[in-house]
Amino acid sequence: QVQLMESGGGSVQAGGSLRLSCSRSGITYNHYCMGWFRQAPGKEREAVATLYIDGRSSKPYYVDSVKGRFVISQDNSKNTLDLQMNNLQPEDTAMYFCAADTRLWEQCLEEPGYRYNYWGQGTQVTVSS
Repeated sequence: QVQLMESGGGSVQAGGSLRLSCSRSGITYNHYCMGWFRQAPGKEREAVATLYIDGRSSKPYYVDSVKGRFVISQDNSKNTLDLQMNNLQPEDTAMYFCAADTRLWEQCLEEPGYRYNYWGQGTQVTVSS
């Protein structure tokens, strides 16, 4: 049974940093996609960053609004998927979710209409001005 659990959310002032971590268990596939998504009140869920995991160095995807500020990475020693968020802005305020999809092949999908098949419960990130 696949389980994902996020941690690391919180409240910061604009310009601050947070590191989100997604603990993953039960994934038995060698090729799958993982990503961080966010949803703010009244807004559509969006893919923030995704990474295809296949034992090779895959190029991550970032939504334009976080490029140069956020970094997605794996910590294989802890079996986590992390999201380092720097220079946070009030528009980054949202519930952040970790998700995995075991059906995709060679690349992730970031379209709003595609729903990954495993999700965490989410962690709140609040950025004040």
